[in-house]
Amino acid sequence: MPNNLEGKVAIVTGAGRGIGRGVARLMAEEGASVVVCDLGGNVDGSGADVSVAQQVVNEITEAGGKAVACTESVVSMEGGEQIVQTAIDNFGRLDIVVTCAGILRDRMVFNMTEQEWDDVIAVHLKGTFTVVKNACILFRQQRSGRVITFSSESGLVGNSGQANYGAAKSGIAGFTKVVAKDMGRYGVTANAIAPRATTRMIGSIPDSAAEIRARGGVASISDSSGDDNLRDLDPDAVAPFVCYLASDYAANVNGQTFLVYGDTISLVSQPRPERAIWTETGHWEMDELSDRARNYLTAGIPNPAPAQQQ
Repeated sequence: MPNNLEGKVAIVTGAGRGIGRGVARLMAEEGASVVVCDLGGNVDGSGADVSVAQQVVNEITEAGGKAVACTESVVSMEGGEQIVQTAIDNFGRLDIVVTCAGILRDRMVFNMTEQEWDDVIAVHLKGTFTVVKNACILFRQQRSGRVITFSSESGLVGNSGQANYGAAKSGIAGFTKVVAKDMGRYGVTANAIAPRATTRMIGSIPDSAAEIRARGGVASISDSSGDDNLRDLDPDAVAPFVCYLASDYAANVNGQTFLVYGDTISLVSQPRPERAIWTETGHWEMDELSDRARNYLTAGIPNPAPAQQQ
């Protein structure tokens, strides 16, 4: 489906490597002009390399596409505003925002530092807000736009050792649903993707984390999924569905979360009540509550991390 994004302008954060790079390149192939946004930092957020974004821009322009590099940080409102302004200054408009930027600071919750928490929340959750908020000012005025955020199974179902990352990614999923409702009346859609792919972030997870999970009887996301291992999945495989969500074909797809990996794309169910108990008296007594909860409400629910014998 060539040129489905012809004439559109897209911002892709975290576009210097991994999933973001694949998204930026395919969007350009589909006709979009792309702001390739990336500080070029390390997986943990340290350092910077301005050549990383420019390299992707070079790849796009050499293939006949249109792109410009941006090395502003997503963690400040000023940075988010400047990223959006880069699209306006260079291409005159903005139609699509894709927020792939992220870092990892994995550690078990009892060892996690305040800085490790703050840094991950800042890049993922606040970094999504800073760009999306500023883009939505334009989208509301022009009554059109596409917002595509990146959540994670770590935030949707949990992954040991990722309290900061899981909290941020769960927040992004909730944030996206709210943006969908705030902006839908203006012809704007907002959807989230939970990807599985081989990236620097996956490669940076220490083997010790997997060993800790195994000793504690906790399955990792890839182990419990029953599907392909994360370390064998092409990050570029995520890009086609991102481009679909950004296209006119997905004009009525709004407020959804999708699991995307390899050759598989799944619509993730929305949180809904699954079973319930109630009392006719209007107030629970502990004896009645304990009996009905034990025998119905919580019966058969598996413990994702059962206690281990010392």
